[in-house]
Amino acid sequence: MRNSELISALGNCINHCNYCADACLEEENVKMMVNCIRTDRVCAEVCSTLAQVLATKFEDVDDLVRYCQKVCNACADECGGHDHKHCQDCAEACRKCAEACEAYLA
Repeated sequence: MRNSELISALGNCINHCNYCADACLEEENVKMMVNCIRTDRVCAEVCSTLAQVLATKFEDVDDLVRYCQKVCNACADECGGHDHKHCQDCAEACRKCAEACEAYLA
């Protein structure tokens, strides 16, 4: 898989995580969304870091890609546990990003 394809999936995941975290702050019971917000923020940061490293054409990235995949899966699990549309959309973007990481490593 080419870097540009993974970078695209990372960008989509970053956007959904940031949107989800912000939308969670608007929910009536914000306290029940704390883990979702934290996981969204971490996922967006890890994806952003990986995208920036991939853009440099630095080649020793497999461990970072694996970690990103792990964080994306954790975020998908967390967001997938909430019924809000923004959470469900974020979970889907995270799953697709994790799959793109897997394809990159193949």
